[in-house]
Amino acid sequence: MPIPEIMQPVASANITAIGYDAQNQTVYIQFLDGSEYAYKGVQPYEFENLKTAPSVGSYFNRNYKNVYPYERV
Repeated sequence: MPIPEIMQPVASANITAIGYDAQNQTVYIQFLDGSEYAYKGVQPYEFENLKTAPSVGSYFNRNYKNVYPYERV
């Protein structure tokens, strides 16, 4: 599963960039430690909410972790 070439940098203490594959409804997250994960079954509006959240890290922790199935990529 390739990570989208166009990742959007974000201002976060833990996340460096995010990306979205609309066709597969998959959100890609790159963390500061270099790890990258794919979260599956994410609706487009939910990615928009993540992208525009005042705190991307807090939003991710509340609305993605332990909610969507994921895998390390």
